[in-house]
Amino acid sequence: PSSSTAEEEDAGEGPSGRGPMLLAQHPNSSQQSADGRPAPLVSGTSRSPSLSSSTPGTETRSQLPAAEVPPAQEGGKIICDLSQIRTDFCDVYGDVRIKGSSSSVVLVAPSPPGTPARHDSWRIRPYARKWETALMPHIKEFSVTRAAAAKARGGKPAPRCTVHHSVPAVVFSTGGLQGNIFHEMADVLIPLFLTSHRYHGEVQFLITQYRASWVSKFRPMLRRLSRYELINADADDRLHCFPQATVGLLSHQELGIDPAKPPLGYSMADFRRFLRQSFSLKREYPQRRTEGRTKRPRLLFLSRRGSRTLLNEREVIRMARGVGYKVVVAAPEATRDLSRFARVVNSCDVLVGVHGAGLTNMLFLPANGTMVQVVPYGDLKYAVRFSYGDPAVGMGLRYLEYEVGLKESSLVRQYPRDHPVLRDPMSVHRKGFPAVWSTYIDKQNVTVDVSRFRQVLLAWNL
Repeated sequence: PSSSTAEEEDAGEGPSGRGPMLLAQHPNSSQQSADGRPAPLVSGTSRSPSLSSSTPGTETRSQLPAAEVPPAQEGGKIICDLSQIRTDFCDVYGDVRIKGSSSSVVLVAPSPPGTPARHDSWRIRPYARKWETALMPHIKEFSVTRAAAAKARGGKPAPRCTVHHSVPAVVFSTGGLQGNIFHEMADVLIPLFLTSHRYHGEVQFLITQYRASWVSKFRPMLRRLSRYELINADADDRLHCFPQATVGLLSHQELGIDPAKPPLGYSMADFRRFLRQSFSLKREYPQRRTEGRTKRPRLLFLSRRGSRTLLNEREVIRMARGVGYKVVVAAPEATRDLSRFARVVNSCDVLVGVHGAGLTNMLFLPANGTMVQVVPYGDLKYAVRFSYGDPAVGMGLRYLEYEVGLKESSLVRQYPRDHPVLRDPMSVHRKGFPAVWSTYIDKQNVTVDVSRFRQVLLAWNL
């Protein structure tokens, strides 16, 4: 089917001009049950769902022991997990019929006589940022129903198939915050890998809120995950029939994978290996300084314009070269050709940048490479560590950071010396994320102390 066109994606902070959420807006990063363990498996599925015991639209949840779960009905079953903080999804098994243009997924599996209808309708927004209450209403909603329930209400027979598929389907959205590489990876691509990689390419993707530019940008990854032509669901009026479908994507944590959780114990090492294969990246490990070695380690410096600009960038680059690095400078526009830029990142040993979405490109560094994050002023250390520092460690990278002091911030020229923005950043934090963003993230540039920053670069044991 023909695809809708989309505006050119912004290679910087994304359509809203913002990077990833700070800690105050993130859900509990543990994503575990109250006793600290992964949620129990139910109904024989390879996921860890807690079956919804609610009627659609309510917030009641319950985790049913396996013995209490109704047996799979003859001809198919639907297993929906609405209990996760990051995402909702349904696994549908049997005679599954999907019509993208009407955002409907129907399981043709009438209940046996005398069996009461249970959980016969769900509504799923297939985008893994569920807790963002301002964002999620903009994600197209899919209905997941049983044919028996639909027939009983409307008196109509189950719709006939237009196209038959022999492989499972995965339905997801490329709406939301796409256009910002952090959200492209955290909200869609890592969850898509978790959901579909186990099919080894034998899976059909149906994309709602299809963006042609997004598909073009990530085509090397999409081709490796699925051997089949992508379906622009919203523009497709055909009725596609599948033996199995997943509506929505799995998601463990921000820019990461928890190996202790299903499916199949995947890790970020697996995802980064997948990236190297998708983009034909040659280097698995970085260089290490050895006695007599003459080749200098490569440092990639992410240059910024607008907010969070490093005002003494040239001086910092000169210093880095002076301590033994071969410095590669990446302007914002260099990131627009992702395939090419991934090879540039992979050729380097260290990535350095002020906090922002560009740091997501650390995904392409060799294993055991190093990411250095410059943290703007404003008590942001723990929040930005959640977005990039913890994920870096989860990727098998070394993580170093440089925390900007008050004298190094452009804010000292914007506010009186005794202003709460300068003297009491937590008073701004208490006003909520929009205040933090507009004050410390969107309107701050930095001039680092070169001597102090030099010590951070020397900390990398080459």
